[in-house]
Amino acid sequence: MTTIENNLGQIHARMAAACAQANRPVTAVQLLAVSKTFGADAVREAVLAGQRSFGENYIQEAVEKIAAVRAMQLSGAEALQWHCIGPMQSNKTRLVAENFDWAQTVDRLKIAERLSAQRPQGMAPLNICIQVNVDGGPTKSGVMAEDALALAEAIVKLPNLVLRGIMSIPDDTPDFEAQCALHQRAAAIFDAIKVSGLSGLERFDTLSMGMTGDLDAAVAAGSTMVRVGSGIFGKRSYTP
Repeated sequence: MTTIENNLGQIHARMAAACAQANRPVTAVQLLAVSKTFGADAVREAVLAGQRSFGENYIQEAVEKIAAVRAMQLSGAEALQWHCIGPMQSNKTRLVAENFDWAQTVDRLKIAERLSAQRPQGMAPLNICIQVNVDGGPTKSGVMAEDALALAEAIVKLPNLVLRGIMSIPDDTPDFEAQCALHQRAAAIFDAIKVSGLSGLERFDTLSMGMTGDLDAAVAAGSTMVRVGSGIFGKRSYTP
């Protein structure tokens, strides 16, 4: 058994335990493997171990990796889903629109409009999550809680996009209760949009929150997708 395969097994067991603790079915939470800084071979190992959804932060790196994995002609590779979970500047939206299945870090209408306009004809609509700033810090990415519904109202009117849910990246905290409190803020925004009566929310079903260090608290707060990188692929080595 490879290290990645073993790590995936441990993460799935941890997710199952967290779901049981929260009285939720294990099928309620999906695993997104965050493969940033790791090469196509690492993705290949994860695919062979059964993983199908991958998250990438660095867009240019991701585009090259997506092409490399596709060239491997892996069994089941046609079913892979790629999620952009890093910051998106205007000059990178075309790459996201042309290569990804999901864009999880949309926090302003301009980015959503560009993604919609640049999504190639013939491709399925791009799945969108609104990134929310649950900490309230002015320098952090994400729309403020009070502005999330208005952004959702604008996004659902755009062609070539489908609004799927909410995503958050709260500050690190080692305390379980503090982690839960932050995740509950995102869950409250998700719930408020879902019951708003807004048209175009037929597939609004994703609450993307929780990473290696806080996935247990995220599951307890209602996460439907946890984003795990180091817990699967190991410690990252960043090139200066």
